[in-house]
Parts: sequence; structure tokens; C-alpha cells
Amino acid sequence: MLTPSSKQVDIFSDDKRQQHFAELCNALYERELASLSQQKFNNVSLLQRKIAGLRHHIKRAAYSLLQYDSPLEVDLHNASWQAKQAAKCMAAKADADKTEQWYFDNVQIGRCIPIHVDTLGAEHIELDSVDRIDLENAKLHANKFGWFAFNGTFLEDSPRQIEVLNVKLLKPSKAILTAACCGHHWNHKGRSQQRALSLRELLLSLSIDWKTFK
Repeated sequence: MLTPSSKQVDIFSDDKRQQHFAELCNALYERELASLSQQKFNNVSLLQRKIAGLRHHIKRAAYSLLQYDSPLEVDLHNASWQAKQAAKCMAAKADADKTEQWYFDNVQIGRCIPIHVDTLGAEHIELDSVDRIDLENAKLHANKFGWFAFNGTFLEDSPRQIEVLNVKLLKPSKAILTAACCGHHWNHKGRSQQRALSLRELLLSLSIDWKTFK
């Protein structure tokens, strides 16, 4: 839902609204083009489609960042969400029974969901979306990561990304979604440098209802 808060309406309707919009678009273009340059494409037409779609998705994301009703702050220069980072990742406190019940009650195709990602010496919470549901077996399929039980357990043999050690489905909460939207990152020493969200994740963050965490 794009219900603008009074503060964000002021940002978008003042004399600098075009400047703010342009700053966000520039930051998003820089990030996405840098990301595309690091990817391997066996099919040139796929790369062409991705580049062709950038204009639409980036304008949509930039406009929504200025309009969206969220408890988070917008960093205009980096096109990112900002909020205070917890000293430790809160995923360790996840309760499997509560997670399972939440997904039984709220699972839905297309819903944005948080995934705890444990990499080599670091961890973060990443946004994904539900693309398949198996209620009979109490499991769902996340678009990027694969199958999870409603209680959070990862059901694949191993994560698809080589550097990822483990992943876990989490029950959405303000703290969990804040960490995911802001790209909060932790290592063995504690807080680490903020992770830049992909354009896909940023668009997913704009679908969250912060009153219900759905």
C-alpha cells in the first residue's frame, strides 16, 4: 500500500521534489548497472530484457520510496532504507512454533517474507517472496531460496549460493523487517557494513504493510 505519510508528502511536494527523484534514480541506475556487469549471461536477449525493464522498475522504486508510509528513513543519496541497527542479529531468537503458526495463518502467494542467511563468517536477513504453497505438508517455496517448512526449516539439500552455509525462514516482525529492508549485516565482531539491496528486494520492501507485517 502506498499511503504517504505527512513527512514524506512534504518531501515529494516541495520545490526539490524533482531533485530528490533524480537522485534516487541515479543511485538505483548506478547500483543495478554495476550488478548487471558482474553477472554472467549466456543469453544476450535476457540481458537486453533486463536493461529494457530497468527504466520502469527504477522509476517505480524511486517514486515509491518518496511516497511510501514506512517507519524507516530514506537515504536519498544511496536509494536505501535507514534505521538503527541492533547489536546482534535477532534471528537466533526465532521461535519455530510461533513461526509455523504465523505462516499457517498468513501465508499467501506473492507475500514478502524474511529469510535469515548465514554466510562465511557473516549473516543478514534477506527479503524473498512466496511463489508456491503446500498447505498439506506445511511448507512454502520462496522464489530465490527454495522450499521451507512453515516452522522455518530449510528443506533443500543445500542453499543455491555456494558461499551460503545455511538459511532459515523467519516470522515477520518490525525488528526482522527493519533489518532486512536496511540491509543490516553482522560478522563475528558484531555490526558490519550495510548490505545494498537489489532492486528486486527494494521493490519487495515497498509491498510491506507495517501495521500487520504482511
